[in-house]
Amino acid sequence: MTSELSFIVSQVPVEETYPLRAKVLRNGGPPEAAKLAGDDRPGVATFAATDDEGRMIGCIGLFPEPCPDLPEHPGKGWRIRGMATEDEWRSRGVGTQVLKAALEHVAAEGGGLVWCNARTRAADFYRRAGFQEIGEPWDDPEIGPHVRMWREV
Repeated sequence: MTSELSFIVSQVPVEETYPLRAKVLRNGGPPEAAKLAGDDRPGVATFAATDDEGRMIGCIGLFPEPCPDLPEHPGKGWRIRGMATEDEWRSRGVGTQVLKAALEHVAAEGGGLVWCNARTRAADFYRRAGFQEIGEPWDDPEIGPHVRMWREV
């Protein structure tokens, strides 16, 4: 394996992210297990990182949706959903770059408030990207402990 990391990030159809999302976020379930309500709504943007061989190694979904904890925020609300990175690519910049693509998309759309229900083990990643916690952590019975986080763009 080469020491140089090489991947590209681009906007992709949401369906292309289902296998990776299912593998990472749904305990290796079938791709259809990764379909989220609203994936097909207008304005949803999905980005993916692919390696030199064209394999998807990271992805993120961005949904136009106001934050329930900050309903009076003057900007448009954008929710991050379905963010996933292949295990062997974690801590190598993939998540940072797909998040950057999503935030650049929000900026190009006029900015606003970006938020997510982050798995607590990912909270430090989001903090490094300028997100802050809002509200109390909770435990989702199907997918584990979470905390809501947000930032402005």
